[in-house]
Amino acid sequence: MKKRFVSMFLAAVMAGTMVAAVPVMAEEATEAATEAAAADVDLSDKKVGVCIYQFSDNFMTLFRTELENYLVGLGFSKDNITIVDGVNDQATQSGQIDSFIADQVDVLIINPVNSSSASTITDKVVEAGIPLVYINREPDADEEARWEENNWNVTYVGCDARQSGTYQGELIADLGLDAIDKNGNGKVDYIMIEGDPENVDAQYRTEFSVKALEDAGLEVNELDDQVGNWDQATAQQLVANSLSQYGDDVEVVFCNNDAMALGALQSIEAAGRTVGEDIYLVGVDALSEALEDVLAGTMTGTVFNDHFSQSHSAADAAVRYLTGEGNEHYIGCDYVKVTKDNAQDVLDMVK
Repeated sequence: MKKRFVSMFLAAVMAGTMVAAVPVMAEEATEAATEAAAADVDLSDKKVGVCIYQFSDNFMTLFRTELENYLVGLGFSKDNITIVDGVNDQATQSGQIDSFIADQVDVLIINPVNSSSASTITDKVVEAGIPLVYINREPDADEEARWEENNWNVTYVGCDARQSGTYQGELIADLGLDAIDKNGNGKVDYIMIEGDPENVDAQYRTEFSVKALEDAGLEVNELDDQVGNWDQATAQQLVANSLSQYGDDVEVVFCNNDAMALGALQSIEAAGRTVGEDIYLVGVDALSEALEDVLAGTMTGTVFNDHFSQSHSAADAAVRYLTGEGNEHYIGCDYVKVTKDNAQDVLDMVK
Protein backbone atom coordinates (compact mmCIF):
# COMPACT_ATOMS: atom_id res chain seq x y z
CA MET A 1 0.00 0.00 0.00
CA LYS A 2 1.41 3.37 -0.97
CA LYS A 3 1.73 5.81 1.90
CA ARG A 4 2.08 9.54 1.48
CA PHE A 5 3.67 11.43 4.35
CA VAL A 6 3.32 15.10 5.18
CA SER A 7 4.89 17.17 7.91
CA MET A 8 4.20 20.79 8.61
CA PHE A 9 7.25 21.69 10.59
CA LEU A 10 9.12 18.57 11.63
CA ALA A 11 12.37 19.45 9.88
CA ALA A 12 12.57 22.94 11.31
CA VAL A 13 11.80 22.00 14.90
CA MET A 14 14.18 19.05 14.92
CA ALA A 15 16.87 21.32 13.54
CA GLY A 16 16.14 23.86 16.28
CA THR A 17 15.29 26.65 13.84
CA MET A 18 12.80 29.43 14.45
CA VAL A 19 9.12 28.64 14.09
CA ALA A 20 8.71 31.53 11.65
CA ALA A 21 10.55 29.36 9.14
CA VAL A 22 8.73 26.22 10.10
CA PRO A 23 6.50 25.20 7.16
CA VAL A 24 8.53 22.96 4.88
CA MET A 25 8.39 23.28 1.14
CA ALA A 26 6.59 19.97 0.56
CA GLU A 27 3.77 20.94 2.88
CA GLU A 28 3.50 24.39 1.34
CA ALA A 29 3.34 22.85 -2.13
CA THR A 30 0.62 20.41 -1.04
CA GLU A 31 -1.53 23.13 0.49
CA ALA A 32 -0.93 25.45 -2.46
CA ALA A 33 -2.05 22.71 -4.86
CA THR A 34 -5.16 22.09 -2.79
CA GLU A 35 -5.99 25.79 -2.69
CA ALA A 36 -5.53 25.99 -6.45
CA ALA A 37 -7.82 22.99 -6.98
CA ALA A 38 -10.37 24.43 -4.58
CA ALA A 39 -10.34 27.71 -6.49
CA ASP A 40 -11.56 25.83 -9.58
CA VAL A 41 -14.53 24.34 -7.70
CA ASP A 42 -17.23 26.17 -5.78
CA LEU A 43 -17.03 24.62 -2.32
CA SER A 44 -19.38 27.08 -0.68
CA ASP A 45 -22.40 24.82 -1.18
CA LYS A 46 -20.63 21.56 -0.31
CA LYS A 47 -21.72 19.97 2.95
CA VAL A 48 -19.09 18.48 5.26
CA GLY A 49 -19.98 16.16 8.12
CA VAL A 50 -17.36 15.73 10.85
CA CYS A 51 -17.64 13.13 13.60
CA ILE A 52 -15.35 13.55 16.62
CA TYR A 53 -15.21 10.72 19.12
CA GLN A 54 -15.41 13.09 22.12
CA PHE A 55 -15.33 16.88 22.32
CA SER A 56 -13.86 16.87 25.83
CA ASP A 57 -10.60 15.36 24.53
CA ASN A 58 -8.01 18.17 24.65
CA PHE A 59 -6.20 17.12 21.50
CA MET A 60 -9.35 16.63 19.44
CA THR A 61 -10.50 20.10 20.52
CA LEU A 62 -7.36 21.56 18.95
CA PHE A 63 -7.82 19.33 15.92
CA ARG A 64 -11.48 20.16 15.21
CA THR A 65 -10.95 23.89 15.71
CA GLU A 66 -8.05 23.96 13.26
CA LEU A 67 -9.96 21.69 10.84
CA GLU A 68 -12.98 23.99 10.72
CA ASN A 69 -10.86 27.12 10.30
CA TYR A 70 -8.85 25.56 7.49
CA LEU A 71 -11.98 24.27 5.69
CA VAL A 72 -13.45 27.78 5.78
CA GLY A 73 -10.18 29.14 4.43
CA LEU A 74 -10.41 26.74 1.51
CA GLY A 75 -13.82 28.11 0.57
CA PHE A 76 -16.35 25.98 2.45
CA SER A 77 -19.18 27.84 4.12
CA LYS A 78 -19.05 27.59 7.89
CA ASP A 79 -22.82 27.01 7.84
CA ASN A 80 -22.26 23.85 5.79
CA ILE A 81 -19.66 22.37 8.16
CA THR A 82 -21.31 20.31 10.87
CA ILE A 83 -19.12 18.88 13.64
CA VAL A 84 -20.72 16.50 16.13
CA ASP A 85 -19.67 15.01 19.47
CA GLY A 86 -19.79 11.22 19.72
CA VAL A 87 -19.51 11.48 23.54
CA ASN A 88 -17.23 8.43 23.39
CA ASP A 89 -20.18 6.18 22.54
CA GLN A 90 -20.13 4.21 19.30
CA ALA A 91 -23.92 3.86 19.14
CA THR A 92 -24.28 7.63 19.39
CA GLN A 93 -21.70 8.19 16.66
CA SER A 94 -23.28 5.56 14.40
CA GLY A 95 -26.57 7.44 14.66
CA GLN A 96 -24.79 10.68 13.77
CA ILE A 97 -23.28 9.04 10.69
CA ASP A 98 -26.72 7.79 9.65
CA SER A 99 -28.04 11.35 9.99
CA PHE A 100 -25.23 12.74 7.85
CA ILE A 101 -25.97 10.13 5.18
CA ALA A 102 -29.67 11.00 5.27
CA ASP A 103 -28.73 14.66 4.94
CA GLN A 104 -26.68 13.79 1.84
CA VAL A 105 -23.46 15.44 2.93
CA ASP A 106 -20.83 15.65 0.21
CA VAL A 107 -17.94 14.29 2.29
CA LEU A 108 -17.50 12.74 5.75
CA ILE A 109 -14.52 13.15 8.07
CA ILE A 110 -14.68 10.62 10.91
CA ASN A 111 -12.69 10.18 14.11
CA PRO A 112 -14.20 6.84 15.17
CA VAL A 113 -15.11 6.07 18.76
CA ASN A 114 -14.01 2.49 18.19
CA SER A 115 -11.54 1.71 15.41
CA SER A 116 -12.99 -1.80 15.36
CA SER A 117 -16.24 -0.34 13.99
CA ALA A 118 -14.50 1.00 10.89
CA SER A 119 -15.64 -1.78 8.56
CA THR A 120 -19.30 -1.18 9.42
CA ILE A 121 -18.87 2.58 9.06
CA THR A 122 -17.04 2.21 5.75
CA ASP A 123 -19.68 -0.09 4.27
CA LYS A 124 -22.59 2.25 4.99
CA VAL A 125 -20.76 5.39 3.85
CA VAL A 126 -19.43 3.80 0.64
CA GLU A 127 -22.88 2.41 -0.14
CA ALA A 128 -24.23 5.96 0.15
CA GLY A 129 -21.63 7.15 -2.36
CA ILE A 130 -20.00 9.60 0.05
CA PRO A 131 -16.19 10.02 0.17
CA LEU A 132 -14.77 9.20 3.60
CA VAL A 133 -11.70 10.51 5.42
CA TYR A 134 -10.79 8.78 8.67
CA ILE A 135 -8.72 10.83 11.13
CA ASN A 136 -6.61 10.25 14.24
CA ARG A 137 -7.79 6.70 15.06
CA GLU A 138 -6.48 4.32 12.45
CA PRO A 139 -8.52 1.32 11.26
CA ASP A 140 -6.59 -1.95 11.07
CA ALA A 141 -4.54 -3.12 8.09
CA ASP A 142 -7.22 -5.49 6.82
CA GLU A 143 -9.75 -2.67 6.69
CA GLU A 144 -7.35 -0.36 4.85
CA ALA A 145 -6.56 -3.16 2.39
CA ARG A 146 -10.28 -3.35 1.51
CA TRP A 147 -10.27 0.30 0.45
CA GLU A 148 -7.42 -0.31 -1.95
CA GLU A 149 -8.75 -3.61 -3.31
CA ASN A 150 -12.13 -2.03 -4.08
CA ASN A 151 -10.73 1.35 -5.13
CA TRP A 152 -13.08 3.09 -2.71
CA ASN A 153 -12.93 6.80 -1.96
CA VAL A 154 -11.74 6.16 1.58
CA THR A 155 -8.48 7.26 3.18
CA TYR A 156 -6.87 7.58 6.61
CA VAL A 157 -5.00 10.68 7.75
CA GLY A 158 -2.85 10.46 10.86
CA CYS A 159 0.48 9.69 12.46
CA ASP A 160 1.86 6.25 13.30
CA ALA A 161 1.41 5.83 17.05
CA ARG A 162 4.34 3.42 17.17
CA GLN A 163 6.59 6.40 16.53
CA SER A 164 5.08 8.36 19.42
CA GLY A 165 5.60 5.45 21.80
CA THR A 166 9.16 5.01 20.60
CA TYR A 167 9.85 8.70 21.18
CA GLN A 168 8.48 8.46 24.73
CA GLY A 169 10.79 5.58 25.49
CA GLU A 170 13.75 7.38 23.96
CA LEU A 171 13.07 10.45 26.09
CA ILE A 172 13.61 8.24 29.12
CA ALA A 173 16.41 6.07 27.71
CA ASP A 174 18.41 9.17 26.77
CA LEU A 175 18.63 10.04 30.48
CA GLY A 176 20.78 6.97 31.11
CA LEU A 177 20.33 4.26 33.72
CA ASP A 178 22.43 6.08 36.31
CA ALA A 179 19.93 8.94 36.34
CA ILE A 180 16.82 6.76 36.22
CA ASP A 181 17.68 3.97 38.63
CA LYS A 182 16.94 5.66 41.93
CA ASN A 183 16.42 2.45 43.89
CA GLY A 184 19.62 0.85 42.60
CA ASN A 185 18.11 -2.40 41.31
CA GLY A 186 19.57 -1.96 37.82
CA LYS A 187 16.13 -1.68 36.21
CA VAL A 188 13.75 1.00 34.99
CA ASP A 189 10.76 0.64 37.32
CA TYR A 190 7.72 2.22 35.68
CA ILE A 191 3.97 2.60 35.76
CA MET A 192 1.93 2.90 32.57
CA ILE A 193 -1.29 4.91 32.25
CA GLU A 194 -3.06 3.88 29.05
CA GLY A 195 -5.74 5.62 27.05
CA ASP A 196 -8.70 3.71 25.64
CA PRO A 197 -7.64 0.04 25.26
CA GLU A 198 -9.78 -0.15 22.08
CA ASN A 199 -7.66 2.56 20.51
CA VAL A 200 -4.68 1.48 18.42
CA ASP A 201 -2.78 4.62 19.45
CA ALA A 202 -3.02 3.60 23.10
CA GLN A 203 -1.92 0.07 22.29
CA TYR A 204 1.09 1.17 20.26
CA ARG A 205 2.18 3.91 22.65
CA THR A 206 2.08 1.43 25.51
CA GLU A 207 4.00 -1.25 23.65
CA PHE A 208 6.60 0.84 21.87
CA SER A 209 7.53 3.13 24.76
CA VAL A 210 8.70 0.08 26.69
CA LYS A 211 10.24 -1.50 23.59
CA ALA A 212 12.40 1.62 23.09
CA LEU A 213 13.84 1.16 26.58
CA GLU A 214 14.60 -2.49 25.87
CA ASP A 215 16.10 -1.63 22.48
CA ALA A 216 18.40 0.78 24.31
CA GLY A 217 19.66 -2.14 26.40
CA LEU A 218 17.77 -1.24 29.57
CA GLU A 219 16.07 -3.81 31.76
CA VAL A 220 12.50 -2.81 32.60
CA ASN A 221 10.15 -3.65 35.45
CA GLU A 222 6.45 -2.86 35.13
CA LEU A 223 5.05 -1.97 38.53
CA ASP A 224 1.56 -1.06 37.35
CA ASP A 225 -0.47 -0.69 34.14
CA GLN A 226 -3.85 1.04 34.36
CA VAL A 227 -6.42 2.42 31.92
CA GLY A 228 -6.98 6.16 32.29
CA ASN A 229 -9.20 6.59 29.21
CA TRP A 230 -7.33 9.76 28.21
CA ASP A 231 -8.80 11.58 31.22
CA GLN A 232 -6.79 13.84 33.55
CA ALA A 233 -8.82 13.24 36.72
CA THR A 234 -8.83 9.47 36.21
CA ALA A 235 -5.08 9.42 35.68
CA GLN A 236 -4.53 11.56 38.76
CA GLN A 237 -6.30 8.98 40.92
CA LEU A 238 -4.60 6.01 39.29
CA VAL A 239 -1.12 7.49 39.74
CA ALA A 240 -1.92 8.45 43.33
CA ASN A 241 -2.87 4.82 43.98
CA SER A 242 0.30 3.51 42.34
CA LEU A 243 2.56 5.91 44.23
CA SER A 244 0.86 4.94 47.48
CA GLN A 245 1.39 1.25 46.73
CA TYR A 246 4.92 1.31 45.28
CA GLY A 247 6.34 4.46 46.85
CA ASP A 248 9.85 5.48 45.86
CA ASP A 249 10.25 2.41 43.64
CA VAL A 250 8.30 4.27 40.93
CA GLU A 251 10.98 5.84 38.75
CA VAL A 252 9.08 6.56 35.53
CA VAL A 253 5.46 7.37 34.70
CA PHE A 254 4.42 6.80 31.09
CA CYS A 255 1.12 8.38 30.02
CA ASN A 256 -0.45 7.78 26.61
CA ASN A 257 -1.41 11.47 26.37
CA ASP A 258 -0.64 14.80 27.99
CA ALA A 259 -4.00 15.18 29.71
CA MET A 260 -3.25 12.08 31.75
CA ALA A 261 0.34 13.24 32.28
CA LEU A 262 -0.99 16.47 33.78
CA GLY A 263 -3.11 14.44 36.17
CA ALA A 264 -0.11 12.26 36.98
CA LEU A 265 1.94 15.37 37.76
CA GLN A 266 -0.64 16.49 40.33
CA SER A 267 -0.30 13.17 42.16
CA ILE A 268 3.48 13.12 41.86
CA GLU A 269 3.72 16.55 43.49
CA ALA A 270 1.13 15.63 46.14
CA ALA A 271 3.29 12.63 47.04
CA GLY A 272 6.29 14.88 47.61
CA ARG A 273 8.15 13.63 44.54
CA THR A 274 10.03 15.90 42.12
CA VAL A 275 10.08 15.30 38.37
CA GLY A 276 13.64 15.43 37.07
CA GLU A 277 15.12 14.58 40.46
CA ASP A 278 13.57 11.38 41.79
CA ILE A 279 10.97 10.49 39.13
CA TYR A 280 10.41 11.05 35.41
CA LEU A 281 7.20 11.75 33.48
CA VAL A 282 6.34 11.72 29.77
CA GLY A 283 3.17 12.25 27.75
CA VAL A 284 2.02 12.74 24.15
CA ASP A 285 0.26 15.61 22.30
CA ALA A 286 2.29 18.69 23.31
CA LEU A 287 -0.62 20.53 24.90
CA SER A 288 0.31 24.09 25.90
CA GLU A 289 0.21 23.30 29.62
CA ALA A 290 2.39 20.24 29.14
CA LEU A 291 4.91 22.24 27.10
CA GLU A 292 5.09 24.82 29.88
CA ASP A 293 5.80 21.98 32.31
CA VAL A 294 8.58 20.66 30.06
CA LEU A 295 10.13 24.13 30.04
CA ALA A 296 9.76 24.36 33.83
CA GLY A 297 11.27 20.91 34.29
CA THR A 298 8.12 19.50 35.87
CA MET A 299 7.62 17.14 32.93
CA THR A 300 10.50 15.20 31.40
CA GLY A 301 9.20 15.51 27.86
CA THR A 302 6.29 15.03 25.52
CA VAL A 303 5.68 14.19 21.88
CA PHE A 304 4.08 16.68 19.52
CA ASN A 305 1.03 15.24 17.79
CA ASP A 306 0.85 17.67 14.87
CA HIS A 307 -2.81 18.68 14.73
CA PHE A 308 -2.01 21.40 12.18
CA SER A 309 -0.58 19.01 9.61
CA GLN A 310 -3.19 16.33 10.28
CA SER A 311 -6.25 18.60 10.15
CA HIS A 312 -5.01 20.38 7.03
CA SER A 313 -4.24 17.08 5.33
CA ALA A 314 -7.70 15.76 6.19
CA ALA A 315 -9.31 18.85 4.68
CA ASP A 316 -7.04 18.65 1.64
CA ALA A 317 -8.05 15.01 1.16
CA ALA A 318 -11.73 15.99 1.32
CA VAL A 319 -11.17 18.61 -1.38
CA ARG A 320 -9.33 16.15 -3.61
CA TYR A 321 -12.31 13.80 -3.43
CA LEU A 322 -14.71 16.61 -4.28
CA THR A 323 -12.60 17.76 -7.23
CA GLY A 324 -12.26 14.21 -8.56
CA GLU A 325 -8.51 14.05 -8.02
CA GLY A 326 -8.75 11.29 -5.42
CA ASN A 327 -6.29 10.20 -2.71
CA GLU A 328 -3.99 7.43 -1.69
CA HIS A 329 -5.53 5.32 1.02
CA TYR A 330 -3.04 6.34 3.73
CA ILE A 331 -1.78 9.87 4.34
CA GLY A 332 0.72 9.89 7.17
CA CYS A 333 2.72 12.42 9.16
CA ASP A 334 5.49 12.43 11.73
CA TYR A 335 5.49 13.09 15.45
CA VAL A 336 8.13 15.36 17.02
CA LYS A 337 10.05 14.50 20.18
CA VAL A 338 9.86 17.45 22.59
CA THR A 339 12.42 18.32 25.27
CA LYS A 340 13.47 21.56 26.90
CA ASP A 341 15.59 22.25 23.82
CA ASN A 342 12.66 22.69 21.43
CA ALA A 343 9.62 23.04 23.72
CA GLN A 344 9.51 26.83 23.35
CA ASP A 345 9.44 26.56 19.54
CA VAL A 346 6.50 24.17 19.71
CA LEU A 347 4.74 26.28 22.33
CA ASP A 348 5.07 29.38 20.19
CA MET A 349 3.33 27.54 17.39
CA VAL A 350 0.46 25.92 19.28
CA LYS A 351 -0.49 28.95 21.38
